[in-house]
Amino acid sequence: MTLEPLSNQPSENEVWGPRGSTGISFASALEFEDVHCEIGGRKILRGTSFSTAPGEILCLLGSSGSGKSTILRATAGLQDIDAGSIKINNKIVSSAKVSIRPEKRGVGLMFQDFALFPHMSILENVTYGLKSLGRNEAKNQALQALRRVGLADRWADYPSQLSGGQQQRLALARSVAPKPGLVLLDEPFSSLDARLREAVRAETLAVLRETRATCLIVTHDPEEAMLFGDKIALLDEGKIAQIGTCDEIYYSPKNIEVARFFSPLSEFSAVVNNNSAETPFGKVPVVGKADGSKIVIALRPSGSVNLNKKAGTLGRVVNKHSALGVDMIEVAVSGLERPLQLRQPVGEQIHTGEDVYIAINLDHVLVFDAN
Repeated sequence: MTLEPLSNQPSENEVWGPRGSTGISFASALEFEDVHCEIGGRKILRGTSFSTAPGEILCLLGSSGSGKSTILRATAGLQDIDAGSIKINNKIVSSAKVSIRPEKRGVGLMFQDFALFPHMSILENVTYGLKSLGRNEAKNQALQALRRVGLADRWADYPSQLSGGQQQRLALARSVAPKPGLVLLDEPFSSLDARLREAVRAETLAVLRETRATCLIVTHDPEEAMLFGDKIALLDEGKIAQIGTCDEIYYSPKNIEVARFFSPLSEFSAVVNNNSAETPFGKVPVVGKADGSKIVIALRPSGSVNLNKKAGTLGRVVNKHSALGVDMIEVAVSGLERPLQLRQPVGEQIHTGEDVYIAINLDHVLVFDAN
């Protein structure tokens, strides 16, 4: 048996079907109102409230155990809730007294482990969710979804004959084939290696946009959430810590815990005096804080600081390494307990042990009340 050279093998972005060929759904509105959920004696959701507009993509972001997957399961009708209500198109589908069956909710769910039926063919896996249609219509609709993800020619194969990336595409086709108004994805790319993830994410987002369905996507990756979401909801111990657009939640975090979730921070304490605070980098304007207030000033690795060799606060480069076109630099500065952590595009040659000057970008300085 002769294998084709690797360079001639199709890449993940080449095997998908043409964009714009996914079936269109009637998007649903989703609303959580003060939802509480306890599992095995542990409170998972603690008064969770949020809403999505039809056609919106909302990314649920948070650490393990914060309640992200429970929100998906409760939305799909796979998990009962103890208090509050869940509404789809203003109709209560879950409450302490109401639980509409999953198949009656118009929801497509893509599990983290894909949950494919190993004893069914690829076509049978997709038509399984189309039982309400006639046999021929179900087959045609399933094949349309399979063509979009590039698997129509594999319809007679079984999931075990597919690669991990192909299984992910099959799971996506199965979730969108019924044209649901609401699509739920639980860590859809966690099982893919880094080589495939970028291409698969881009095509998956294209499919979701084409359906025009409302989407909830669970992820623990802030970058992924910002790439996918029209909005992001950051969860912390079963509550929404903050919800907003990518720019809102990144540039205007409500508290330092939210800010820390999106990137490492260089933090230092200061005291407000006449609407400003004295820092190792000079005075920083502070709005809305009384004189004498103790605050924490935080700088992100990217965008907050510019390095040069001419003017600013003097520092010394104590560590530097480069990866994928980005310089990761640590700079020791008098008055800071820890070196300043910076990331910037590879450019001007800066070496470990070299003295540099630091100018902070005041538009990107974050200010929080000290705990």
